[in-house]
Amino acid sequence: MKRRALLKHLATTIPTLALASQIRAADHIFNGSGEMMTSGSFKPTWDSLSAYKTPDWFRNAKFGIWAHWGPQCQPEFGDWYAREMYMEGSSQYKYHVAKYGHPSKFGFKDVINEWKAEAWNPEELVSLYKKAGARYFMALANHHDNFDLYNSKHQKKWNATKIGPKKDLIEGWRTASRNNNMHFGVSVHAAHTWSWMETAQRADKIGPLAGVPYDGKLTAADGKGKWWEGIDPQELYAQNHALSEHSENNGTIHKQWNWGNGVSLPSKAYCDKFFNRTIDLINAYNPDMVYFDDTALPLWPIDDAGLKIAAHLYNKSLKKNGKVEAVIFGKILDQLQRKCMVWDIERGQSNAIEPLPWQTDTCIGSWHYDQRIYNNKSYKSAKTVIHTLADVVSKNGNLLLNIPVKGNGTIDELERKIVEEIGEWMAVNNEAIYDTRPWLVFGEGPSIESAAPLSAQGFNEGKGKPFTAADIRFTTKNNTIYAIVLGWPEDGNILIKSMKNGGEYLKQKLNKVELVGTGEKLSFSQTDNGLLINLKGSKPKLDYALTLKIA
Repeated sequence: MKRRALLKHLATTIPTLALASQIRAADHIFNGSGEMMTSGSFKPTWDSLSAYKTPDWFRNAKFGIWAHWGPQCQPEFGDWYAREMYMEGSSQYKYHVAKYGHPSKFGFKDVINEWKAEAWNPEELVSLYKKAGARYFMALANHHDNFDLYNSKHQKKWNATKIGPKKDLIEGWRTASRNNNMHFGVSVHAAHTWSWMETAQRADKIGPLAGVPYDGKLTAADGKGKWWEGIDPQELYAQNHALSEHSENNGTIHKQWNWGNGVSLPSKAYCDKFFNRTIDLINAYNPDMVYFDDTALPLWPIDDAGLKIAAHLYNKSLKKNGKVEAVIFGKILDQLQRKCMVWDIERGQSNAIEPLPWQTDTCIGSWHYDQRIYNNKSYKSAKTVIHTLADVVSKNGNLLLNIPVKGNGTIDELERKIVEEIGEWMAVNNEAIYDTRPWLVFGEGPSIESAAPLSAQGFNEGKGKPFTAADIRFTTKNNTIYAIVLGWPEDGNILIKSMKNGGEYLKQKLNKVELVGTGEKLSFSQTDNGLLINLKGSKPKLDYALTLKIA
């Protein structure tokens, strides 16, 4: 093209390109790293995010399963392994020294290198969870150990496509979830590596290697001739900083979880990297849910990264769907923050019907796989899971259940049996779970009087009386009330006190009572003491929770 023609061409096309750029900018902006951010009605402030409404799909789903699986499962010795292997005298330190060697010579970076996930079959596992009744699936994207389980643009070396399994685990889980028509989520925990991994800066106080530093301060320069030559351990450990106050006290981390009480504050570069990693994760894998293991949002209140991530995800979902279909979970939330996301309670549940949807997350064993729990046969039973599910759903909540995955990517036969039994119960009783809402009262029975209060972000499960046949939980749907009775009454009679004559809750005349699963019509009578129902000896196979359909 001649120079004059070229100038004419540019004169006509540049305004058009500029206009197109302006149009794109109305929907998207780029942060300094080049990650695309979706702009829109949600701004990175609590007030703006409070316009959020929990999507119906989540409120109707009620039950999800989580694979809290990463390199800390490779030793198969329980949760927080990457931190506690550096705590001299702890059970995990002793195990690590016996299995791998001293943490000055064989650190967590080396555990990652040994992890191969060689038997992992995400399609088989997610299909199993679908049969168990789960309607959404959550996968660990990174933990406090700072290792990304996806093809991370900003954790370029320390991710599962480069070290360890050399597979994109999040893509595998996502594909399996979509194939099974399940909503897909990711859990993000890496905001806390800065202080959580401070134990890696220590050294033994006693013994032959007393004073020899663990590997937490190593840099790329120390890798010459090692398997990790050319890779900087500080990109993983993030320990080139002064220790937090009282860091030598192993329990102090809990008091500093909200970035206060003397914690060493992370650098701007650390916060920015976390932000970019998370935006990359959301843009590349399009999760329906993001679970943050944080007080409120990650790095709040010292940085606005979490607020910006939330605004981006909601705007992205709004642009794609015409309404916000995304869900973000956060821990200890005030009343305004509970409007901005779904309140998550860890290993516990609320003691009342919550006005907004919420979630319990718990596990049948340890968050990371623990061979000791398998050996001792001390997993939660299917009965306990079903009782928890009924209790949580009756109070406007959902249950997210972790099934620990072994280092090789499989679950053991005891776990599989529990999952299958959950599915057996759900196949019969799911109409009392899915698409339901709380009744006027969530339940009745002696367990209510002994319910333990929440502690911090939860941790009240198992602290009250066990459920019995006298404990009942209610849900409702389409002018039907479901009463889930948490045990089989020895005399075959159930008395529902909340449905007595002249009571405050039940105003209409009852037409019929059926046993869900059989459709058998049961005889009943309303008295001044309650609704008395005779079961006629129709005992179901899984009699620890039976469902009555009251029309």
